[in-house]
Amino acid sequence: MIYWITVNYYSTDYIKGLIHSISSQSQINYQLIIVNNSPDDSSIFKFKSDRILILDALQNLGFGAGCNMGLNWVYQQDKKAIVWLINPDAYLTENAALNAIECFHQNPTLSILGTLVQEPDGTVWLGGGTFNPKTGKILPQAYHNSLQKNTLISIDWVSGCSLLINLNQFKKCPHFDSDYFLYYEDFDFCMRYHQQGHQLAITPNITVVHYPSSISDQYPHLKLEHRIYSYLLSLEKYANASAFGYRLIRISLVSFIYLFISPARGLSKSKGLIRYFRRIFSPSILN
Repeated sequence: MIYWITVNYYSTDYIKGLIHSISSQSQINYQLIIVNNSPDDSSIFKFKSDRILILDALQNLGFGAGCNMGLNWVYQQDKKAIVWLINPDAYLTENAALNAIECFHQNPTLSILGTLVQEPDGTVWLGGGTFNPKTGKILPQAYHNSLQKNTLISIDWVSGCSLLINLNQFKKCPHFDSDYFLYYEDFDFCMRYHQQGHQLAITPNITVVHYPSSISDQYPHLKLEHRIYSYLLSLEKYANASAFGYRLIRISLVSFIYLFISPARGLSKSKGLIRYFRRIFSPSILN
């Protein structure tokens, strides 16, 4: 049994394609959980069926908290399930589900698994990446389908666009940090559980196709604000103090400069910084 979880934010047209790709996976027993982060989008409910559950979040919880809602539901049903988190603007290629089941069958101690992610034109998109705590660099890395099949590649983090979780390896339900609204929540998820001793890897055996940023690019300035905040939060948690301090100062200076070069972009960066500082300091200090 595979439980797919996707978070809807005005993504009905994309989710239609995702549903078709899941239902076309042969001989797979599955359940799709759609967490509805856009409560006024009633069109999503047309997909409701025995195999498709819709959890209405009542408000936009963000990606991580939306996934948590789905994870909690699955964990109550089956504490040994395979859960596949997938973006609404992604879809599965042929035999992806069978390959996922086989991968966990051959590697039962694996906790978190990333997949090959391609753009519609076949370009390999990021599936995960590396992290250097000494420099604070969180680098995406594309893994190509030319890699040897049945290969498991150890990696620091995998993309939340297509991320599989083996619940059998967790003593309690795994969760994303709710401090992240958007961006780097997958990085934090992987880093946190890896530090707890969980094994994570990426495999070229499983492929999904993704339309990069098709949803978030509709709100570019809000996207930048979330990215700045989440990046700083991640550095605070995992980077060396010197690396974190350097990048905080650098981002602050760049944000200030952009206020004159590109005011809208500079304002978005500044809002991300202000959100981060508000998390650390008492609101009364900044007001």
